[in-house]
Amino acid sequence: MDLDLRKLRYFAAVAEHGHFGRAAGRLHIAQPVLSRQIRALEQELGCALLERTTRSVRLTAAGEQLHKDASGVLAAARAATLRVHSAARGAHRLVVGFAPGLSVSAAVRAFTQAHPGVEIELRRLNWYEQAEALRDGRADIGYLRRPFDGDGIRTVPISSEPKVACLPATHPLASRRRLVQADLDGETILNAEARRTATIEEKFELVAAGRGIALVPRSVARYYSRPGLVHRPLTDAEPFEICLAVAEDRHQQHLRDFLTVAAEALADRRA
Repeated sequence: MDLDLRKLRYFAAVAEHGHFGRAAGRLHIAQPVLSRQIRALEQELGCALLERTTRSVRLTAAGEQLHKDASGVLAAARAATLRVHSAARGAHRLVVGFAPGLSVSAAVRAFTQAHPGVEIELRRLNWYEQAEALRDGRADIGYLRRPFDGDGIRTVPISSEPKVACLPATHPLASRRRLVQADLDGETILNAEARRTATIEEKFELVAAGRGIALVPRSVARYYSRPGLVHRPLTDAEPFEICLAVAEDRHQQHLRDFLTVAAEALADRRA
C-alpha cells in the first residue's frame, strides 16, 4: 500500500494541534473533510491512529509511531519537490539565503558582474531554518551565522562577530559601557529554553516590554535598532561564527563560482 502524503500531512496537523478544529483551520479545509481523510488513512493502514473525545484527540500507540515518522517522510517529499524545482532552475538562477542582520549584497554585486546571465533571488532565513532551507532546496547558498545543524552542510568560514546583550534603556545595566556574563546572573535571558520566539522582531518586542534580556549578534542589534533599547558588548562571551554554506550534495559549477566570489567579497567587506 502506498502512503498518501496529503492524508499524512493532515494527520500530522491533527497530531500537532491535538484538535480537529484547530488543525482544519491551519490546513484551511473544512473539519468534516479533515475527519473523513483521517478515517480513510486509518482504514488504509488497518489500525486506529487517534482516540477521539468531544474536546480533543489523543494518539494511539500506532499514531505515536506514525507521528514520529511523519516529519521525516514529509520533509523528504518536500525536499524532493524543491530539488526538482532547483534542477529546473538550472545554471540560470540562484536563491541566496541570509540570516537576519547579515548583508550579502556585496557578494551578489560581485557575482553579477562576473556572471550577468544568472538571476539572483534573495531569501531571508530565520534562525531556526538556516541549514534546513539548504537541505530542502529552498535556498542554494546560505550566508549564515552559527549555531545551526550542520548535518549535510559544507561551510566556508568568513568571519566572526561579538555577542551583545540587548536590554531596555531603563534597565540598571544599561548605564554600563560593557558587560561580562556574570553581570547577567539572575536575569531572564530570552533563549529557546526560557521563551521560544519565531522572529528577532518578536524577541526585541519582549525585551522592550521588560520580559527579559536578549543575547544577539552585534549586527542584529544594530540592524534592528529601535528607541528604548540599548545593546552592550559581552566581553567574555564566545563570538558568533559567520560562514557561507551549501548542501554537500550540490556541486553545480555556478554554485562553486558563487562561493568563490562571495567568500572574497564578504571577507573583504567584514574586514
